[in-house]
Amino acid sequence: MLFLHGYLSSGKSFAHVESYFSQDFNVYAPDLKGFGDNSAMEYPYSLDDYVNDVKRYIKEKGLVKPNVIAHSFGARIAIKLAAQNPNVFDKIVLTGAAGLKPKRSAKYYVKTCVFKILKLIAPKEKLSFFYSKDYNSLSPVMKRSFCMIVKEHLNGYLARIENPTLLVFGSCDKETPLYMAEKLQKGIKGSTLKVINGAGHFAFVDKPIRFSMEVRDFLLSR
Repeated sequence: MLFLHGYLSSGKSFAHVESYFSQDFNVYAPDLKGFGDNSAMEYPYSLDDYVNDVKRYIKEKGLVKPNVIAHSFGARIAIKLAAQNPNVFDKIVLTGAAGLKPKRSAKYYVKTCVFKILKLIAPKEKLSFFYSKDYNSLSPVMKRSFCMIVKEHLNGYLARIENPTLLVFGSCDKETPLYMAEKLQKGIKGSTLKVINGAGHFAFVDKPIRFSMEVRDFLLSR
């Protein structure tokens, strides 16, 4: 089993559930490039760079069609990789999955318009309040990488996924709201959606027992 973590996280984020799954599977939870104990990126990584890294990791570890549990940013990698090659994974679990084109409010477009105007007249350092605290904490090379990744929407890849797929989302997830889960379910043929009440973006941390039971049943079913 392969875990793929979210952005600004690491393989250790799955510590709440890793021991549970290790009873039935050999578990691998690597740190992706630029995160955890992995090395800093030498150039701005695109999503394709991460996809290629995961393919290399699977080959180096000798894994044959592992199941994958992918969270948030990790789900971007799993979606694109599975769409390109259905033989890489066996079953797929996407939780708090990012990668779809988000709905935008009028407030968002007003803020974007103001930002574009200010970019023309204000010093760059004066615009930091437009960005999230997480974004401002990134190094310059990771900021460029982040921008490339979030601009790539994966809606068009969903129909190409052939693997059995389970979607596990928290009912209180504000980062990847339930409308995204519903789009994923509609786009990935035969996929199943499980909503965990009271859980947020990290459903496997907020409700580890419920999450683990749902996922285990799916992975061991035939």
